[in-house]
Parts: sequence; structure tokens; C-alpha cells
Amino acid sequence: MSVDVIVAGPDEDDITAALEAEGADVTRVTGVVTRPALEEAGILEADLYVLTDIGQATTIPIVCDLSEEIRTVVYARDTIPEFVKGQLDLAVDPKLMDAAIVADELID
Repeated sequence: MSVDVIVAGPDEDDITAALEAEGADVTRVTGVVTRPALEEAGILEADLYVLTDIGQATTIPIVCDLSEEIRTVVYARDTIPEFVKGQLDLAVDPKLMDAAIVADELID
């Protein structure tokens, strides 16, 4: 079974490639991440949402509102705002954990 993943934000730490190497079907959303952009990318069917830009943290509540089953992950170097911490399943700093390790854990 394939895992459908939406990665939103820049991908300077190669989380997309690492997820694809684990067999995930990844759709990227770049620029300003809006509800329509997320819906167009397939968020309603996705298993996992990975945000790499803390500046777009408001997308976490939107994603959780759209899907009760989706897992939410932040893979970014910046501090996570308090208002989204309760809705996150996982937050990882790329300086502390390589993308390949994170992807392996997320897809297993």
C-alpha cells in the first residue's frame, strides 16, 4: 500500500526525495499554501502532511479540519508556534535528524 504525502513549503533538506525513496507518493505545494491549493493537491485523500515552512503554520489547523485521519508533521529548523503544537503528530528539526531517517519512520 502506498502512502500519499503532501509536502508544503521549500524542500532544502530533501524530505521529498527521502519520502519517495521509501515508496511514498509525494505531491508538493509551494508558494502560499491555501485551502484550495491543498484540496487541489489531494489533501482529502492524503495520509500525511509535511510542512517545511513555519511561516505557513496556519495550514496545520486547516489540514486537521479537512481530514481527521491525516498525520501532520513539521520538518523545519524554526520554532513551532504554540497554537499548532496540539494539532501536530510530530515536529523534527532537520539539524537533529536526517531526512532519510524521518522518512523511514513516517512511512513504516
